[in-house]
Amino acid sequence: MGSIRLENVEKWFGDVQVIRGIDLEIADGEMVVFVGPSGCGKSTLLRMIAGLEDTSTGRIYLDGDDVTDRVPSERALAMVFQSYALYPHMNVAENVGFGLKTAGVPKAEIDAKVAEASAILELDSYLNRRPKELSGGQRQRVAIGRAIVREPKGFLFDEPLSNLDAALRVQMRFEIARLHERLAATMIYVTHDQVEAMTLADRIVVLNAGRIEQVGTPRELYETPASLFVAQFIGSPKMNVLPGAGAKAGFTLQGAGKIAGLKAKDASGAVQCGVRPEHIAVTDKGAHCTGTVALFEYLGSDSFIYVDCEDLGILTVRVSDDVDYAINQEVGLKFDSDRVHVFAADGSTIS
Repeated sequence: MGSIRLENVEKWFGDVQVIRGIDLEIADGEMVVFVGPSGCGKSTLLRMIAGLEDTSTGRIYLDGDDVTDRVPSERALAMVFQSYALYPHMNVAENVGFGLKTAGVPKAEIDAKVAEASAILELDSYLNRRPKELSGGQRQRVAIGRAIVREPKGFLFDEPLSNLDAALRVQMRFEIARLHERLAATMIYVTHDQVEAMTLADRIVVLNAGRIEQVGTPRELYETPASLFVAQFIGSPKMNVLPGAGAKAGFTLQGAGKIAGLKAKDASGAVQCGVRPEHIAVTDKGAHCTGTVALFEYLGSDSFIYVDCEDLGILTVRVSDDVDYAINQEVGLKFDSDRVHVFAADGSTIS
């Protein structure tokens, strides 16, 4: 079992508050990803759960037991850091089993657990190698193996892929997802990369300035963001945000046309609307606004045009990969009114 519950958790460094009243429940076996910009408090919150940072106020529970004041070794949680922190003079097997050795576990039991972890992580052929003989991805797998052999109640990952190149990040994302499936263990994963969050999480916790902006599945956050912050942070390329004025019948774009029929919602009080690149069509008829192509990007499976719409700014539009657009070409843009989001002056979503 590895359920985790936070009740009104706060963290202060002197007069500076970095975690602000966090309430959160993580179910046994769930993969939860903390995501947000640098400085939002996600790593601090993870370290508080691990016991590496004191909790200023509030309580932390593991399987219903209050562990707020317990040291890390008493929490049965294993942490995997951004840096691999491997011992250079030890081979893979020795690195994976070192924590068990220092705890006085019999050698036969250590060997069995190392063999089991190395099989899960496909490290069998590397057990006699030292860290300098491994790639970055292999070193990270060794660090994960060191956590697995402890048989913890939960795993805490603090931006474990940040030191890897793009190709290795994709590979390791797949391996961590597969590891979660095989172990069925509770995992909390911290990242600033929303692509990692979207591809790994059962649920995502979006943090902003020490507060939770929204908790939900990747689909919930992408399709029904609770705030402008979430709407722009989740999704790549990010959501287009346009100024204007909302009314009961729709939303009038600044210096352009009116978008009616916004899921039959009352847009009164809205000062901005948002629409994702794939929900904008290039058209000659019924356009909500017009602009000129500032940049065309062909990416193989996807193509994007960046359209300068003057008062509305530069909009990103996902287009068919079999059509080319010329720089300075004039185009009309029509929004899918059922997919347009509207936001109040304080950034909250008007539903």
